[in-house]
Amino acid sequence: MRAALHNLGCKVNAYETEAMQQLLEAAGYEIVPFEEAADVYIINTCSVTNIADRKSRQMLHRAKTTNPDAVVVAAGCYVQAAGDKLLEDAAVDLIIGNNQKNELIGILERYFADRTDNEALLDIGKTNEYESLSISRTAEHTRAFIKVQDGCNQFCSYCIIPYTRGRVRSRELTDVVSEVKTLAGAGYREVVLTGIHLSSYGVDKKDENAPHLLELIKAVHEIPGVDRVRLGSLEPRIITEEFVRELSGLKKVCPHFHLSLQSGCDATLKRMNRRYTTDEFRTGCEILRKYYDDPAITTDVIAGFAGETEEEFEETLRFVEEIGFYEMHVFKYSVRKGTRAASMPDQVLEKIKTERSHRLIELGERMSERYRNRKIGKTTTLLLEEGMEIDGVSYMTGCSPEYIKGVVITEKGAGELVQGCFEQVLKENMLLFVEK
Repeated sequence: MRAALHNLGCKVNAYETEAMQQLLEAAGYEIVPFEEAADVYIINTCSVTNIADRKSRQMLHRAKTTNPDAVVVAAGCYVQAAGDKLLEDAAVDLIIGNNQKNELIGILERYFADRTDNEALLDIGKTNEYESLSISRTAEHTRAFIKVQDGCNQFCSYCIIPYTRGRVRSRELTDVVSEVKTLAGAGYREVVLTGIHLSSYGVDKKDENAPHLLELIKAVHEIPGVDRVRLGSLEPRIITEEFVRELSGLKKVCPHFHLSLQSGCDATLKRMNRRYTTDEFRTGCEILRKYYDDPAITTDVIAGFAGETEEEFEETLRFVEEIGFYEMHVFKYSVRKGTRAASMPDQVLEKIKTERSHRLIELGERMSERYRNRKIGKTTTLLLEEGMEIDGVSYMTGCSPEYIKGVVITEKGAGELVQGCFEQVLKENMLLFVEK
């Protein structure tokens, strides 16, 4: 049988999609591109915004249009948010919720047996079990994203994710180490630790001696063959003097830290239920810069959250510029049914959200340019990924520890490290790297 998969959403979703593909391959399925005719289409859906919901529906309908006789499977977060609606959708044959994807093969077999067992959905808020999924390879050339944690206990007022992913559940450290060893043996030199709320790794364990995030990082750091350890999005409150002091002693850890800000205004942060202040966020950035030489600090910001006044938005602009991020991902606030923010008064007009979003994006681009320019002439390393051609010249692409993208003329291949320095901006924010 032929199967095709399509992923929507975050790096955790991408990891789970790759794991499902490898389950299908092990069961004898032939994997084909999503655009081709297949017997089974699996769409790993996202529900973080209304746009994500819409894209999920579109991909499900596209699959059924490509082959009306195929079994179309909706999996993941949108299933948790709108399972009943999907069961009524003629384009969808089977739904699989979160914490059920590891049962994919059995679920398909039962469905093919009688075509009536079309639902695998549990109450995600009541499970304490971490879903066992693993990969032995990844679509990336030299970098492997490793899911180590699922769920979130934060309940930010705008966010649907705790309702679609459930409470915090952590993967066993021994399982993580085993998977990283397999991937390192297959040639992956960089490991990215990721989760729905990575900073909460281990907090669900009843054993007070259970490893938390720092212990996990240390364990991965010691695995032979791993040259870089990169961290996914971190909760700002985890950035303490003690945490960063210990982290800075682990030389494989990349000086690249994603701290989700969402707003640079304390009043807005309080309405968001973000549980930290701008002063605390600023202090975290200062600690990182104390222990690392000009680290890459990146963030997310929401434009036009419920009740955000022009004055509050200006506060955010000033704060963002003061911090000086390397990259900033900007999102227009999207009302999510079922969240507390959906019923908040003074919702911001769409045109104002758009205007504020554009201003933040423009500021983000200026900050990115400033940061990259500061790195020109400084010695660093590039982890090579793949070849590309620019104006008739052949280069290898790669990233520095700070995740600055560069191109270099070299005889070395994917997965190798080259030492040198960035020399100039070559094209589209790509820096020319010169090997030394």
